[in-house]
Amino acid sequence: MSKKPYSWVAGAVLEEHSRRKHKVIAEYVARYLTVRCQLPQQSRFRLAIVDGFAGGGQYKCGSPGSPLIFINELRVATEQFNIKRQAEGMSPLDIECLLILNDFDKETVELLKTNAASLIAEIKENVPKLHLRVEYRNEKFDELYPEVKQLLERGSYHNVLFNLDQCGTGSVEINTIGDIVASFTSVEIFYTFGIQTLLTFLHQTDRGALARQLAPFGVSPDDLSQLDGLMTKDAWLGAAERIVFESFRRCANYVSPFSIHNPDGWRYWLIHFANSVRARQEYNNILHQNSSAQAHFGRSGLHMLSYDPSEADSMLYMFDAAGRAEAKKQLHDDIPRFITNYGDAIPVGEFYASIYNATPAHMHDINSAIIENPDLEVITEQGGGERRKANMIKTSDILRLKQQRSFFPFFFENQSRVAKK
Repeated sequence: MSKKPYSWVAGAVLEEHSRRKHKVIAEYVARYLTVRCQLPQQSRFRLAIVDGFAGGGQYKCGSPGSPLIFINELRVATEQFNIKRQAEGMSPLDIECLLILNDFDKETVELLKTNAASLIAEIKENVPKLHLRVEYRNEKFDELYPEVKQLLERGSYHNVLFNLDQCGTGSVEINTIGDIVASFTSVEIFYTFGIQTLLTFLHQTDRGALARQLAPFGVSPDDLSQLDGLMTKDAWLGAAERIVFESFRRCANYVSPFSIHNPDGWRYWLIHFANSVRARQEYNNILHQNSSAQAHFGRSGLHMLSYDPSEADSMLYMFDAAGRAEAKKQLHDDIPRFITNYGDAIPVGEFYASIYNATPAHMHDINSAIIENPDLEVITEQGGGERRKANMIKTSDILRLKQQRSFFPFFFENQSRVAKK
């Protein structure tokens, strides 16, 4: 079920959905470095980037591939951070990065070395605060991973980014993803998965064949019982898609199901795996900056996977202005109802940690929905004051329901009636 890989040596064509994906990753890496390098007292930041399907580095049109994008973002960030630090009288910042670039095709790796050489040489000469160590490999990623893991552990790399841009669905096993997430203190993975490729070739009538098809993705025979009784093809495929995603969601605390929006071609997920809620917040925010590139099939509030697959077109969340407005409407009801499950109050940090695996919403929209809701209030940790602005909310604050509510007394009355029955 894997697609035919690019022919980099002959000249790979950059398709529009790949261009959009590269833009999302580039902006996220820039934001990642900004967040991780913002402490004035910090003088050094170490990270490793592993590009498991690196390609030749440059497309036929001259646009950079992911390896050159990573190198360039590191260079730009290092230069900008140190210009700002010098202007503000702060100590300079050194960034140390181990960059592991792998591709199964040997000729592609040689082409990548050629395409990356001038950029690496320019950095070595002109950007002394960026210490870049590049390791090239030529193996299947799942076979290479044990060596990569050992190399990262030996070098004590705690901050690690993996880019696993496979063709189709079958080049990276779900057990490998789970091991990556479990093995490093601060790790994030970008993982391309051809969900439509998988769904197109599923056996809908042969349960044994279906179980064999889905087993590599962590789907057990018991999971398939969710497909029983579904009458329409759309409902069946929608349920199958959720089953596959639920398997991926077991790999990390925060797993996105968002799709690269490609109306003219095959749909695939650009899944982001992370254990940090801050990472998920920033990823959601980047997606909203690229509203034409991303799409999500489902609700926009706090229950994004609760949707009827037969109504997928009407439930398409596009990360645009209209989508954000709809998200705030749903959040207006979803957030108070969520808090009632805890009683009437919850620390903001715990609230974030609980909801970010269930919403595509922008962080500012969530905070604005809280501030604008007449049934909610945010109190400072010491209980001394109420937050009045969305951008002032801190993770140490307390989010609680107001004692006098405009809407939710009806909700509690309905709960009471159900309890009496």
